[in-house]
Amino acid sequence: MIRVVLVDDQALMRAGFRALLDAEEGVEVVGEAADGRAGVAVVREQVPDVALIDVQMPVMSGIEATRRIVAEPRLAAVRVVILTNYGHDEYVFDALRAGASGFLLKDTEPADLLQGIDVVARGEALLSPSVTRRLIGEFVARPPDRATAPGLEGLTRREREVTALVARGLTNEEIAAHMVISPLTAKTHVSRAMIKLAARDRAQLVVFAYESGLVTARTAEP
Repeated sequence: MIRVVLVDDQALMRAGFRALLDAEEGVEVVGEAADGRAGVAVVREQVPDVALIDVQMPVMSGIEATRRIVAEPRLAAVRVVILTNYGHDEYVFDALRAGASGFLLKDTEPADLLQGIDVVARGEALLSPSVTRRLIGEFVARPPDRATAPGLEGLTRREREVTALVARGLTNEEIAAHMVISPLTAKTHVSRAMIKLAARDRAQLVVFAYESGLVTARTAEP
């Protein structure tokens, strides 16, 4: 059973998501909140598998709520998915930096929403190659800030290479084909990079790759 908390200031939006999720076998909505601060409180109380959090809310934004959830060791297993109205929302990259595992558009198809929740609940990042490349084009064409991304020197050459490929939107299978290694070896390199960088998931590797200068917008396309 995947336990979900909904955090959105629009009651109608919460009701719609709840109706959809409650109708799905294997998913249970265990709490709701209408602002970021209340959302953090509900997540602390329920410790869900996934928290769907609107990016813009009164009292406390979804980004700050995400940051507070991720900062609590007791909530380490909670995966945050940011909800946004726009695919090019300027807040998306900041949300990933804060610790979100991905984002969904509010008008996403029901099947895609359910699949996304399942993906994130398994500990993966909700970042398709197309989404990752859109982030590259819109939000990361900026000078690297190595001060906010320590740890590059601790990665091996192979680990740096796979981290860069993750940031370019490649799956483990695509990384394996690109590097001419097995998918299992690619997965191992990704996992080791995540451990060394204390990254929660692949989304955090994307953030690290750009903040460290390992990848830039000009070198992002495969």
